[in-house]
Amino acid sequence: HTVLDVIRTSDPARRVKSGCRNVSGTYPSKKMKVTIQFESHRVELAAVYEMEHDNDVLEYYDQPPSFKLEYAGMNGRRMTVLHTPDYFAIRKNTAGWEECKTEEELGKLSAKNPHRYCRGEDGEWRCPPGEAYAEQFNFYYRVRTSKSTNWVFQRNIQFIEDYLRVDQPAVNSDSRDAVLSVVTTEPSISLEDLFRRTEEVATRDDIYQLIATDELYVDLGAAPLVEPDQVRLFPNSETATAYANLIEIAPSEMANGPRFIDLTVGSVVDWNNRSWKIANVGDKVVSLLGENDAFTELPVAALELLVKEGKIS
Repeated sequence: HTVLDVIRTSDPARRVKSGCRNVSGTYPSKKMKVTIQFESHRVELAAVYEMEHDNDVLEYYDQPPSFKLEYAGMNGRRMTVLHTPDYFAIRKNTAGWEECKTEEELGKLSAKNPHRYCRGEDGEWRCPPGEAYAEQFNFYYRVRTSKSTNWVFQRNIQFIEDYLRVDQPAVNSDSRDAVLSVVTTEPSISLEDLFRRTEEVATRDDIYQLIATDELYVDLGAAPLVEPDQVRLFPNSETATAYANLIEIAPSEMANGPRFIDLTVGSVVDWNNRSWKIANVGDKVVSLLGENDAFTELPVAALELLVKEGKIS
């Protein structure tokens, strides 16, 4: 794709500057292996943190090449302006430009140029001329605001970033195995309980590092890590999703589902259109081995629910 190639091989179209209402800077991206510019802490830096740690985002670029926007002015005349969006993101199933503005800023811009920035039927801000430009390439154009920022996620990401440093020593294998064993057998355990259960074999820093490196799953947008009694841990995101569904289903509904599952080590099941081999069956946990040696463990109760819903066959 020509437009994509140009974006990926171009230097930023401009250097950002600080002003009386914003503080600019650069973020050392491990994902992109370059420094990424941001022009404000309130919206742009928050967007950078989100894209840096979002597994759906494969690549992202600041200040991508400029393009022309065409729209009707207040007097009805056709206007053409050269526009440099803040970012371009390449995601697993799509790609597009992302513009960052504060709610206050968008309110003023909309009053001045209502055909460039406006609210959609869902109340979210849009840029119709940006969307029209992106649509010809089957890309998207998104307006980000501070209103849509999950500040719990932002706080947690900043908290664990120190544990992602290259010079951070690896967690001792015995400590790692002990922590993972507790979380695997007791999914949804609170961080506070995990600290207490493993205080003889692992430090809090060990646990935070396992969270930072995705060896333990935590929904970083749900509760602040500095409030450990509110944080719930799981061996992986699949278990978290299954366990959430398990909690939501009423006991009367569970009674209609399978109470027993006959599993044999070596047999193959289908889960999310992928093949998994039964590697081990315990009293509380079933171990599954997937393609490319992917390994996961599910509580038996969660596995029963997934079978009941037809998600594992």
